Amino acid sequence: MNSFKSIFLLMLFHGLVLADVDDDPASPDEDSEQLEDIQVTASSSGLISYVSATGAKTDTPIVDTASSVSVLTAQRIADLGAETVQDALGYVAGVYNGPYGVDSRGDWSQIRSVSPVQYLDGLRTNFNFYNNTRPNPYTLQQVEILKGPSSVLYGQGSLGGIINMVSKKPQTEFSGQLWGQLGSFDRRQLAIDVTGAVNQQASVLYRAVALLRDSGSQTDFVDDDSLLFNPSVTIHLSDMTELTVIGHWQNSETGSSTQFFPHEGTRLPAPNGPIPVNRFVSEPAFDGYDSEQQALTALLQHDFSNGWSVQAGSRYSDSTVDYRTMYGWPPVFQADDRSLLRSIYISDNQARTLTTDLRLHGNHMWGNSLHKVVLGIDYQNAKTDNDSLFLFGQGGLLDLYDPVYGMISNFPSMDEVIDTPANHILQTGVYLQDQIYLGDNWIISAALRHDRVKNKTAVTTSQLSEATTGKFGLMYQFANNWSPYLSYSESFEPIVGEDAYGQSYEPKSGEQFELGLKYQPAGTEHLLTASVYQITEQNRTTPLSAADLNDPAVINPAGSIQVGAAEITGLELEGQFEWQTIDVYASYAYTDSEITQSNTLGELGARLAATPDHMFSSWLTWRPEHFWPGFKIGAGIRYVGETSDGSARVVAEDGSVLNEPLLTRDYTLLDFMLGYESGPYDFSFNVDNLTDKTVTTSCLARGDCFYGQKRTITASVKYQF
Repeated sequence: MNSFKSIFLLMLFHGLVLADVDDDPASPDEDSEQLEDIQVTASSSGLISYVSATGAKTDTPIVDTASSVSVLTAQRIADLGAETVQDALGYVAGVYNGPYGVDSRGDWSQIRSVSPVQYLDGLRTNFNFYNNTRPNPYTLQQVEILKGPSSVLYGQGSLGGIINMVSKKPQTEFSGQLWGQLGSFDRRQLAIDVTGAVNQQASVLYRAVALLRDSGSQTDFVDDDSLLFNPSVTIHLSDMTELTVIGHWQNSETGSSTQFFPHEGTRLPAPNGPIPVNRFVSEPAFDGYDSEQQALTALLQHDFSNGWSVQAGSRYSDSTVDYRTMYGWPPVFQADDRSLLRSIYISDNQARTLTTDLRLHGNHMWGNSLHKVVLGIDYQNAKTDNDSLFLFGQGGLLDLYDPVYGMISNFPSMDEVIDTPANHILQTGVYLQDQIYLGDNWIISAALRHDRVKNKTAVTTSQLSEATTGKFGLMYQFANNWSPYLSYSESFEPIVGEDAYGQSYEPKSGEQFELGLKYQPAGTEHLLTASVYQITEQNRTTPLSAADLNDPAVINPAGSIQVGAAEITGLELEGQFEWQTIDVYASYAYTDSEITQSNTLGELGARLAATPDHMFSSWLTWRPEHFWPGFKIGAGIRYVGETSDGSARVVAEDGSVLNEPLLTRDYTLLDFMLGYESGPYDFSFNVDNLTDKTVTTSCLARGDCFYGQKRTITASVKYQF
């Protein structure tokens, strides 16, 4: 009932401010000029981007792209008051941000039921787990989300999609911003962003972004401190050649804000009531997740003045993470229904990566068709080393309702960590894409790629995987700006190791069929997209069946085979509407998934875990410039449906139920923003989870559940100079 009441109140607010929309039509000349601009740039307020390079590896209007792409601009992220990239994704169709609750270690999300791969400026950033610093939205110009398989352009990767973050780059005109922020959990943050030209000819440009944060978190004893410096320089080597170099140094100190609480006390009733959201399971004197990263990125572009150009990007990154924590494992209460038996985990993580992408771009007329061709080769050299130690049950008992810390005096040190062989990934991919404009209406896009991936896990052990993937799209653009399309795309993901027969695993493979519609009304700054899709994944690992165990060719009876499969279907709607004083960002997504082949008891027929069946969100910002210049107010609503723990209902032959999947409850959250801009000053006040609702974002079949974000308040002032 409270959810319906919240939805009604927000819809009422939306309706009241929509009454302020200026209905005076623009002149025909103004309409045509505006449409010409917005097809290649951002909206006048900077809230909507109409161009993305992620979907085609070249700047392409979203309405020309036969795939689902969403873009969050820096202004949009600021309006939402997003403190992390994970926060910023909360209103994007088909994206479930924070499936594992509030986690200070990194940004987690699910796109179309699958975890995405993260990129920065078109180059992959995350290899393995827990060996990178967390990116800060203040260093980004925008965030682009490509949904669905994307291996044809990006190589090995996620079935669900990718998140490509775009760095802030130097600008010709001088500008500066100083940002101060205070917030919940003793948050104090100071940042600066300065850009301009070094010389009168503006052949050398610079930018410097720096941030310092001292903060706690909603979990007791877990800080969220960070210091970063992000300088960049752009050099115009000639009228046709431009080089941008971006440096990045970041040091962050935090801990484990995610606590892996048991089902009882979170999703299910417990004798002693709900577990407090802020409860800390580890030890204050021991817990930590301290990360440091240095990275250098070079982006080069050269135009040949005949419709052809070369673009290249390369990054070297060196990051380390010292990780120490305790958590209840398995996550179940002891006999007293109060205590967890804690295990100890420590790890020393390193990642050294070199990623490069070299592309030849061409715009050429052949006959009556325009071809936008991209021929590229990319290379990834990533060495990750995760030396760790797990001590089962050696963290002692902790009463979750009345915790007493400091009872352990001797903690294990990094000297006791088991030195495991580093994992070395070498990938080389060659790809070709052609986007063909036939006449005034048809757009055909086709791409093909071949990858060679070598996973080296020890000095004498390596595994070679090869895959060829493709993509095809067909779009028809009507004169009234409606653009229906259909597309097919593929993905692959190497699996390291050998199966039960002693054979190297084949890469997991996936394919997607998508039917969509895009619409950009003439004379407006609106952008609407809709899509339905079906994704299938093959070569999932699953244990041997009873019949397989009798096969004399089996070498390892405890091993797995690749006969598993899953299917995901869904619907996504997204609309961005902008009038003179009103901006609306709304989305809806329906996701249905099923594990269609598996030998694991309780998995066949299960939904994929941690993905809501329904999601709806809407954010509205009102800037009444004609009678209250500078004032702004925003409100948002996020509805999240139930998620499954990833298990299926199992019924025995006698009719008894052996397993029933655990579902989380649906919930509705409200967000709020109030601000005022006066001259060089920009004041803002943001509240996430306005009603301070306690929600469980997901539960997993292994026994743990995760709490979502509690009410979080931030007050900011920005000074432009």
